[in-house]
Amino acid sequence: MKNQDVPEVIKRLRSEVKNWRTTTLTEIALTGKPFLVLVSCVLSLRTKDETTADACKRLFPLANTPAEIIELGQEKLAELIYPVGFYNNKAASIIDNCKNIIERYDGKTPDSIEELLTLKGVGRKTANLVITLGFGKPGICVDIHVHRIFNRLGYIETKTPDETESVLRKKLPKEYWIESNDLLVAFGQNHCHPISPRCSTCRISEFCKRIGVTKHR
Repeated sequence: MKNQDVPEVIKRLRSEVKNWRTTTLTEIALTGKPFLVLVSCVLSLRTKDETTADACKRLFPLANTPAEIIELGQEKLAELIYPVGFYNNKAASIIDNCKNIIERYDGKTPDSIEELLTLKGVGRKTANLVITLGFGKPGICVDIHVHRIFNRLGYIETKTPDETESVLRKKLPKEYWIESNDLLVAFGQNHCHPISPRCSTCRISEFCKRIGVTKHR
């Protein structure tokens, strides 16, 4: 895929994504509450989307502010978010982050990558998701789907998600930064699978170099 192909590829993916299930993080972003995006991002790490969704449905009706989550306590929080991956560690991190947000940021979720990276359990992927989905600010969230698909398309040649983010910030037109994660995660989960992707029915196959693809349908 070349840079001049990006607008058409994004256009086709926008059309296709309407047929696929919306991710939990996208749904939570519609609440307009960055704090909920932050918590759900932490919960989602190494966890299936359906499990994250169920955990959020149990937690947020009971507590959806830093103060309310602190009041729950770590034990109750861990119980509510189980069985997300590493639920005990995540409960501890979320409680610690709630305290930091209250003490350092007057109860408001920080809106810069640098500040978000100081919170426990928050890496570049999560920080970018919070500023893009929570605040609508420019950022490029790179998870394994985004990293894999941009490399599969031949648009970039990188070894790690962090390297992918760095290269995309220089190459990908800024107008596509925020939505690229939503589109490619949905595309990766529903169509462009890691093994045996559905190339024969892919709307963007003509732009794809199929880098690393040894078997497809």
